[in-house]
Amino acid sequence: MGNLNGKVALVSGSGRGIGRQIALKLAREGAAVVVNDLDEAPAKETVDAITAAGGRATAAIGSVTDPDFAEDFVAAAADTFGGLHIIVNNAGYTWDNVVQKTTDEQWHAMLDVHLSGPFRILRAAQPLISAAVKQERAAGISVCRKVVNVSSIAGLVGNPGQAGYAAAKAGVIGLTRTMAKEWGRYNVTTNTVAFGLIDTRLTEPTTADTTIDVAGRQIKVGVNPGLLQAAEQLIPLGRTGTPEEAAGAVYLLCTPESDYISGQTLVCAGGFQG
Repeated sequence: MGNLNGKVALVSGSGRGIGRQIALKLAREGAAVVVNDLDEAPAKETVDAITAAGGRATAAIGSVTDPDFAEDFVAAAADTFGGLHIIVNNAGYTWDNVVQKTTDEQWHAMLDVHLSGPFRILRAAQPLISAAVKQERAAGISVCRKVVNVSSIAGLVGNPGQAGYAAAKAGVIGLTRTMAKEWGRYNVTTNTVAFGLIDTRLTEPTTADTTIDVAGRQIKVGVNPGLLQAAEQLIPLGRTGTPEEAAGAVYLLCTPESDYISGQTLVCAGGFQG
């Protein structure tokens, strides 16, 4: 018996890294999960890992930046599992440059994936949530639903070379606070988790070939080894976090124990304050 038995969760960007661990964690606790990734292979790997462990999962392949994706993502939860209780807006990546070298394409890419994508998913989910709440209240049932939006320390204190990323992640916090006020009437809690340095492909020490493919664009990622070592020394716990630990922070805000916490930002950064 898990803490999330009977719940249905959407987790964007859950084929790899932190998102994958969030999907696995929610599934272990009993939730049925709609897994999302740009690419079919990593999404399938996450789905297979969940089902092999006795859980329930399906894949929704596509980009959260596609204006038509959100409706399909929400429909996958309703059509496959019959409802929606948890939304985790996790998909994203970094595309860094100092402001004078940041192109409009870079700027809008960061806003689209980190801010417009979550906005569209929440907008698409509203009719389903509203209808479900009306039915539940008519039957005398109270259900607390959860939204967890992923932000970053960069969205709280800024970070050199990340004007677009930091602006988008700061916007996520504003979106969270607004949705907490709008959706409180539906008994939906909306919170943010802001991550510090977590061990993923985006924070690996940079080399000449540390790039990722995003819709055919080769984007350089990673952190300068010297800067990474210096940053680790500033973390009170003395190390970077693991994807599993990051998933744990999201999971906390999906549990019944957090049913009266809303509009808040939980920093998961090992004590680092920026």
